[in-house]
Amino acid sequence: MEPLIIASGLTKRFRRLLAVNDLNLEVGWGEVFGFLGPNGAGKSTTLRMMVGLIRPTSGRVSLFGHDVWTRRHRALKNVGAMIEAPAFYKYLSGRDNLRVLANTGGDCTGKQIDEALDTVGLLGRAGDKVNAYSQGMRQRLGIALAIIGKPDLVLLDEPTNGLDPQGMKEVRMLIGQLASDFGQTVFLSSHLLYEVEQVCTRIAVINKGRVIESGRVSDLLGGSSVYDIKVDNAAKALGVMDKIEWVEAAPRPEDSATLNVKLSGGDSAELNRLLVEQGVGVSALMPRRTSLEELYLSLMEGDNAAANRI
Repeated sequence: MEPLIIASGLTKRFRRLLAVNDLNLEVGWGEVFGFLGPNGAGKSTTLRMMVGLIRPTSGRVSLFGHDVWTRRHRALKNVGAMIEAPAFYKYLSGRDNLRVLANTGGDCTGKQIDEALDTVGLLGRAGDKVNAYSQGMRQRLGIALAIIGKPDLVLLDEPTNGLDPQGMKEVRMLIGQLASDFGQTVFLSSHLLYEVEQVCTRIAVINKGRVIESGRVSDLLGGSSVYDIKVDNAAKALGVMDKIEWVEAAPRPEDSATLNVKLSGGDSAELNRLLVEQGVGVSALMPRRTSLEELYLSLMEGDNAAANRI
């Protein structure tokens, strides 16, 4: 099946500022896709081009196989979006805001509005004026606006901005629910690493308008070649591993019985066998899983260093 979102050579220049630079990405059906990068990296500009709010300088983006600019109605017919902070009429109730705003782009029923309010946990406060809502409630109301009618694609730009930890957790659970319970595809733009790691199946990391890494979260964070090995004789183990070309080992200062080991060849099972054959008791051999924070910081440092050399 053709990807739901395809961006090809997407570029946006504002006079001297190159906000998005030859960006390419694809998002499949049913994914929770994380668009990760620092503030000012070009995330919001990319989302605005995806929904036709601004025209690309060059390149194209298609949704559901339709170009956003040449076949806008077909491309955006089944899309819900919350781009940056949602704006509402504060003197109207939450329900009336959704009724007014949702019907500017097409007809929606009162039942669809209530279903969206119920999904985000605001049905009980739907009759209250928005000026009585907390920041978290306004964020959830913005998400409700994006999901009215259960569109196949939901675009969310920094949906947990300004929320407390409990509110952030609730929004993360809601995003997971959209994909698992309703089969919707979610494109989530964020600079919050934990948020992305918790809910996204695939990610693209953007910096200075360019995608510098993309892939499945499990693939990017898995497959570690670094291990923590707990042994009964650290000195003897280090002596054994020093003779193995594909092993680098060093003691951990805080735990003399545990060694930091990096493999450049072979595998952990082979290393375990070699240690045991030499009389070293191995009580634990644990792969060290890379966190998204470690991956992200490594990518940013590498990309910024490369940019400084140019």
